Amino acid sequence: MLWTRMELPCWCLFLLSSLQSLSAHNDFFTSIGQMTDLLYTEKDLVTSLKDYIRAEENKLDQVKRWADKLDSLTATATQDPEGFLGHPVNAFKLMKRLNTEWGDLESLVLKDTTDGFISNLTIQRQYFPTEEDQTGAAKALLRLQDTYRLDANTISTGNLPGVRHKSQMTVEDCYELGKIAYSDVDYYHTELWMAQALKQFDEGEESTLDKVTVLDYLSYAVYQQGEIERALEYTKMLLELDPEHQRAKGNLKYFEFQLEKQKKAAEEETGKEKEQGKRETTKEKKKKKSKKASSLIPERAKYEMLCRGEGIRMTPRRQSRLFCRYYDNNHNPQYVLAPVKQQDEWDRPYIVRYLDIISDAEIEKVKQLAKPRLRRATVHDPQTGKLTTAQYRVSKSAWLTGYEDPVIDKINQRIEDLTGLEMDTAEELQVANYGVGGQYEPHFDFGRKDEPDAFKELGTGNRIATWLFYMSDVAAGGATVFPDVGASVWPQKGSAVFWYNLFASGEGDYSTRHAACPVLVGNKWVSNKWIHERGQEWRRSCGLSETE
Repeated sequence: MLWTRMELPCWCLFLLSSLQSLSAHNDFFTSIGQMTDLLYTEKDLVTSLKDYIRAEENKLDQVKRWADKLDSLTATATQDPEGFLGHPVNAFKLMKRLNTEWGDLESLVLKDTTDGFISNLTIQRQYFPTEEDQTGAAKALLRLQDTYRLDANTISTGNLPGVRHKSQMTVEDCYELGKIAYSDVDYYHTELWMAQALKQFDEGEESTLDKVTVLDYLSYAVYQQGEIERALEYTKMLLELDPEHQRAKGNLKYFEFQLEKQKKAAEEETGKEKEQGKRETTKEKKKKKSKKASSLIPERAKYEMLCRGEGIRMTPRRQSRLFCRYYDNNHNPQYVLAPVKQQDEWDRPYIVRYLDIISDAEIEKVKQLAKPRLRRATVHDPQTGKLTTAQYRVSKSAWLTGYEDPVIDKINQRIEDLTGLEMDTAEELQVANYGVGGQYEPHFDFGRKDEPDAFKELGTGNRIATWLFYMSDVAAGGATVFPDVGASVWPQKGSAVFWYNLFASGEGDYSTRHAACPVLVGNKWVSNKWIHERGQEWRRSCGLSETE
């Protein structure tokens, strides 16, 4: 134990240095890159816990040996107490044991071996994820479930596409997800995850939870969605397990009353429909059908379809106009001898991809520079023109300037050489790492007419174009999609995509509204350059028509 106490200060110093990078950060769930630090934090904590266990086992081993020795001695002594104590040495040793050795044993038992572990835990706890992180990660799972149409069992068993490290969820995990959905008044997901917890219970999984608690949440969630009959069934199941459950007994009577009321209302409605006659009924049906046909697919649905790889497909005629080529941007001296590979991704808006445009070494350098600075990604508030965080953008980002490292300067120059656009007025290189279910819902990169102050503080005009580097492959999900036109661009490490946000006339191209799909499996790193209008006057000719 003396060894543990002596090593503690060194251990603490090591721990503090390893956690230094975490001290300034929160919102862990918004960046997989920073969450990796937590794995090492937990590994250190497990090492400390094992040290504590070894110390406890050593102490218990000493106590056990003492108990075994005295058990044998007292068993012999009590068979003939007087004869045993007739031996003067035995009498002396009894006095010694009771006066001294039992006191030493008491000190050993009371000896606190938790100091090292508790100290380490206290140091690390201040860097642990918060309740917000746990809730954020849980909501990310629910978002992935909806976007990619995954059932609860698929997620719980870990059978996700592209996974390398399969992990299964326990009854407690499923229950926790359901409870977070419940606290968010999301009864749909509450039902899905409480039902999954119940399923795993029925399959024989052991748990510290009980079925009664799960059924209580499940019946209420089902009731809130208007399915009183099913809510009644779950309530009856609950009462079979706990006949004295007061809330369930009250719910049973209430659900039975509501069901009876529904039946009477349905009978009355049926009678009214018969009186109104078939002609009116047919007319109403046609009206409903017409209303349904006239409603367009909402943007959210289109966005999710494209994220799943579904939705709009380009016609063969349009596809035949997309090409790949070696590109030197009108004989730019940098690329005359070694042109880059360029391929068309979409025609309207025109989106091109540059292949093998950033090396692995450059990617690692960019990540190395960005990681200590990653902060929760922000968006422009259209009302105030200021930056703020938003639930629809789940990632962390950092900004890198060209003068701080030659690699960044080289990357900026490369973008200028290939686009022909001025970089002096562009925003700094933004590096982003997406978190659990990381996404950026549909948005425009440019400022619209109803946002006159969007980039006022920069003084460089609107965002004329976007350059986006993909710095990692993504096992599943993570596409960049354009819902209005049906384009999907999938991450490919080392490549970059480019498009104009504004027409040559300076008007915004609303077809460039795009989104970053949630990352289902993997770790998504990107970096982007937002290029502004100022400085492009002699580099991009103005158009005469609004959409030219």
